Amino acid sequence: MSKLPLLRRALGLTTALGVLTLANAAHAQQAGADAQLDEIVVTAERRSENLQKVPISVGVVAGDQLRAFQSGGGDILELAARVPGLYAETTTGRIFPRFYIRGLGNIDFYLGASQPVSIIQDDVVLEHVVLKSNPVFDVNQVEVLRGPQGSLFGRNTTAGIIKFDTNRPTMDWQGRASASYGSYNTVSFDGGIGGPIVADKLAFRVSALYQHRDDWVDNTYTGASADGTTGKKDAMGGFNEKDVRVQLLMAPNETLSMLTSFHARDYDGTSTIFHRAGLIKGSNSVANTPRSSVALDEAMNNPQAYKTYGASEHIALDFGPVTLTSITAYETTKGYSRGDTDGGAGANFPVGGVANGFGQSQGNIRDLDQLSQEVRLASNGDDAFKWQVGGMYFDSRDTTDFYQRAYFLTTAANNPNNWVRLRNKNESWALFGQASYELTPGFTITAGGRYTRDAKETRLVKATANAAGVSTYAGRRYVKLVGKEPSWDVSALYEVSPEVSLYARVARGFRGPTIQGRSAVFNSDFTTADSETIMSYEAGIKTSLLDNRVRFNLSGFAYRVKDIQLNGNDVNGNGVLFNADKADAYGMEAELEARPFENLTLSAGLSLLHSQIKDKNVYAQVCILNGTVVCTVEDPTIKVGANTFAQIDGNPLPNAPKYTANIAARYDVPLGNGGKIFAATDWNIQGYTNFVLYRTKEFYSKGDFEGGLKVGYTAPDGKYEIAAFARNITNEKNLKGVIENYMAAVFNEPRVIGISLSGKL
Repeated sequence: MSKLPLLRRALGLTTALGVLTLANAAHAQQAGADAQLDEIVVTAERRSENLQKVPISVGVVAGDQLRAFQSGGGDILELAARVPGLYAETTTGRIFPRFYIRGLGNIDFYLGASQPVSIIQDDVVLEHVVLKSNPVFDVNQVEVLRGPQGSLFGRNTTAGIIKFDTNRPTMDWQGRASASYGSYNTVSFDGGIGGPIVADKLAFRVSALYQHRDDWVDNTYTGASADGTTGKKDAMGGFNEKDVRVQLLMAPNETLSMLTSFHARDYDGTSTIFHRAGLIKGSNSVANTPRSSVALDEAMNNPQAYKTYGASEHIALDFGPVTLTSITAYETTKGYSRGDTDGGAGANFPVGGVANGFGQSQGNIRDLDQLSQEVRLASNGDDAFKWQVGGMYFDSRDTTDFYQRAYFLTTAANNPNNWVRLRNKNESWALFGQASYELTPGFTITAGGRYTRDAKETRLVKATANAAGVSTYAGRRYVKLVGKEPSWDVSALYEVSPEVSLYARVARGFRGPTIQGRSAVFNSDFTTADSETIMSYEAGIKTSLLDNRVRFNLSGFAYRVKDIQLNGNDVNGNGVLFNADKADAYGMEAELEARPFENLTLSAGLSLLHSQIKDKNVYAQVCILNGTVVCTVEDPTIKVGANTFAQIDGNPLPNAPKYTANIAARYDVPLGNGGKIFAATDWNIQGYTNFVLYRTKEFYSKGDFEGGLKVGYTAPDGKYEIAAFARNITNEKNLKGVIENYMAAVFNEPRVIGISLSGKL
């Protein structure tokens, strides 16, 4: 059934909600203070400020909202499509999320890939893709900063930032916890508790996360396997996530505070499952491909496991007029991920009469260490002139192994030397500053700048070889790239009234150079991409209307990325980096939150995006298998030898939805004892999204949606809540990604129905 009518209904409902909300809010303007919305405080500019007074487009998700989305065992990807302009996906399992803001991201699955969306957890930048998967738990608030954030947050933020702030220690006893149980034996616990050790001087907080799901995907393969993979019922799809964080806050006097944090992660689960031939040439339908079974002949049912540890020290010294802040952090991780990347036994899917297969890959991080240090000096108070200056140092080093069974060379099947070892280093430093001045009451100009040096190097320690141990690799064994770029932004905020603000912003950012070393596993030379730069323009309006019962924010933007870094595939399915001339995009985001009367809360969001790659000289390898084009390419193509390439000029950026829309509602029925019975629902829908660089009739999604429902009881003063819930309540099977050569499909998570219990001190 077409999903277009559902889209129309969703957008119509969004509009109707807005009209109904305004009407009801106006009618209820004499209601009590309980009908007002809570103020949202953000730290998008490294200061605590009202969301409505910040000249940046910021989406906010409260901790309780995120936990509701994750009640079915979900991870950080649950944010996708629930914040306008934000999209997220993975084709490497829970340890490798990929984020996109306003269409900008990176589809590369290489463990050393850089992304233009930066992840900040408790003021610590997490650069490596595995570190970006660190679970967020006992979280207070999530902020999505849209557009370049180079001045205050540095390189690799050309698209924006996702900023997670967890609950910190307090000098009074506080605690909260939530637990749920659902389908597939899905168990989740997220909690934190803390309080004073020495009154007003020393406090602590301990937070923990536990998530589990049983395996639920059958491996139906019954033939012989070179690595011992066998068919099994309930072989894949499960996971175990165990995390803990301990924080210690020391405040010996009124001018000094020291926050020390330690955290640990122990994860094992299933890497992404690829369903071979899930797509049929000429069609985008996956209706006949089961989500709960697959026939994999390699990779031992796709296991993955990682252990991560980290620590940080946040010191703030208040000198009166200014505060000096130092943030020191260290992260380390190791683990592996293994997958049958062709998604099935090649003998079962011959192309041109020839069996094919051996699509197994494995990436092992033997050790990864990240060290970061930031020092910042900032003015205090609410004077007309505010400023901050600082410096940042970043160092990340890892040793990573890549193993790849050759896609077509069956002679590699039992070759013990068919792997490479790489050592990667990324060192960066920056100096930055920002100042704002209120020229007249209500009119503030802000300007910031940063200069960054970003150096990356990759060294091939061990090259692939034949079964006799002889290497035929002829490519480079060492590459170093250095980027030196300024970033800056200028913005203006005008408060038309206490309820309405207008803003405009111009920003320049850059993403540092990138090296793709994994290609050496195919005896191919490293591929590289030079730095990309972005110029972004944005303007918007922020409103708090009808006695703060309605909050409506609207922003419009346009940007150009020069020398944009893109990632395609070669004939082996290996990622290839390159720069295109430029990419242009424009669009808008709208967010509405309202409480038309005391017991009803509504929210809605909408994003629209048009993006376009512009370079007539850039081509991308298409879906080739055994010399045959297996998909329906809709772009002009050329042949180079046995390979076919598509011209991508004019195409949209990959994984850049043309639109997303989300709606949510909660209604409470007060009871005589002071408690409440409630019902809450949330829905999101996603427009046309191309998964690859070239256009096809197969590799895209359009009109996909998911919904959730929660019904329960809240005790007086919100002391505890018990509820029944459903995630993906209609059990939609949505296409989330592809492996082109094998027409393999990646699906979303199935429906989870369960019960939840939460409480607080």
